[in-house]
Amino acid sequence: MGRWSKTKSQKKARANAVHTAQEEFSSVPHSFVFHRGQIGKMVQQLVLNVRQAMEPYTATSLKVQKKNTLKDFVSVVGPLGVTHFLIFSKTSENINFRLIRVPQGPTLTFRVKEYSLIKDVVSSLKHHRMHEQQFTHPPLLILNNFGLPGMHIKLMATMFQNLFPSINVHKINLNTIKRCILIHYDPNSQLISFRHYSLKVVPVGMSKGVKKLLQEKFPNMSRWEDISDLLAPGANLSESEAELDGEHNITELPQSYAGRGNMKAQQSAVRLTEIGPRMTLQLIKIEEGLNDGNVLYHSFVHKTEEELKAALERKEEKLRLKAERRKKQEQNVAQKKAQREDNKKKSLEGIRKKQQSPEEDSEVEDPGLDDQAAAAESEEDDDAEYYRQEVGQEPDEDLFPKSRKRKGAQLYRSPQTSKKFKAVKPGQRERSPSKRRDPQQPKFKKQRLLSSTFPDPSIRMKLGAYQGPRSSATKRGKGGPRSRGPVKGKGGPRSRGPVKGKGERGQAHQKRPFKQKNKANR
Repeated sequence: MGRWSKTKSQKKARANAVHTAQEEFSSVPHSFVFHRGQIGKMVQQLVLNVRQAMEPYTATSLKVQKKNTLKDFVSVVGPLGVTHFLIFSKTSENINFRLIRVPQGPTLTFRVKEYSLIKDVVSSLKHHRMHEQQFTHPPLLILNNFGLPGMHIKLMATMFQNLFPSINVHKINLNTIKRCILIHYDPNSQLISFRHYSLKVVPVGMSKGVKKLLQEKFPNMSRWEDISDLLAPGANLSESEAELDGEHNITELPQSYAGRGNMKAQQSAVRLTEIGPRMTLQLIKIEEGLNDGNVLYHSFVHKTEEELKAALERKEEKLRLKAERRKKQEQNVAQKKAQREDNKKKSLEGIRKKQQSPEEDSEVEDPGLDDQAAAAESEEDDDAEYYRQEVGQEPDEDLFPKSRKRKGAQLYRSPQTSKKFKAVKPGQRERSPSKRRDPQQPKFKKQRLLSSTFPDPSIRMKLGAYQGPRSSATKRGKGGPRSRGPVKGKGGPRSRGPVKGKGERGQAHQKRPFKQKNKANR
């Protein structure tokens, strides 16, 4: 059996519904609710409660880091369609709440005088009514006492109205209204009350037993004597069970509402149950722009026209200086960039000329030959000249090798005189040229001096390179003056012989046997 597929009309209707939903979603206001700075656990819970009351058009899973600034949030409001910021902050004395219209402002700053969390409000109720389906649609906004004269009152009313989506009374579906937010302004104390309610509609004009029958809950009739006790309104009901409905909450429904008995053109009662959070706010000031403009209204500071004019002039001067600094900075950046490009061109021209010019003369002084290498070379020349004056002959080549004259010059080798490395055969270890040595040449300088050929031993003695013949008895280990003598434990003292410059100290030490020393110690 083949897979069922949608028809062309169904696909078109689905596409139109998706397009309509996207347009409606983009046309309604969206908000960010977050905090700035250290606020504590209770205020952070208040932020989460306010975020829940603003659902569904708010960022419920918004995560804020310490390094985030206000500019970071402003940079994403365009792609996400965010229109309002609700920011909480805390000082050592007060809790502040800012309502900002992004990106152009204005900014309203409030002081939170009192607040209660959702858990506190719900715990005070005997039967609370709050479920997830209530937060699938935006709440209904109710403003009270905002028609009073005053620029700041009208601006507050406009800001609160634009915070929630507008309602078309001719097209709205009553079943989508599950919650309402009440904002009340008290002109005497100038305080604003924020309340959040759950909304329920019940039919009126019938007893509690009949309502149970309509709700498919059969009542317990064992304690009644007649059926009239069930049908009579208000019969056998306690004061707590009796309805408190009146003219203040009874209305005629224009549409059928969810729930049994809520029929069109019938009388029904609208009941409200507070679910929180609850806040009492006080307006502090109103600013232009995004928290950095002129102060339009301040509840504590009142300025005259002259003071306002002077403040405006100071701000204009500040903006002018800022523009001049920015312009100067841009000029400096452009100048440095042009200078960098000029230096780059000059460097490329120099490299091109150097590649085109012929090789330099070999007689030019090597820049790698420093003063130390020159001093070593002159010292070698002095030694050779001293040998000629004393001996009267030319020195041998191995006595003063010329290969060591330019030892310091090998520290730096110009690119023109550098040699390429020779290819190393497979399995052969590469050896640095500086470590190669003639195998016939002695390793140490003293050995080279003693092995050199002199015309006469007297000349060698004169130079200090010959100290007379050494007999076989003077060799190490044969009983000579530098002999260590018999080894300890082999029947003789362990003497190092006479020490140079100490006279007979070594011999006196050699005459003392170990046995006498041991007896004296005992």
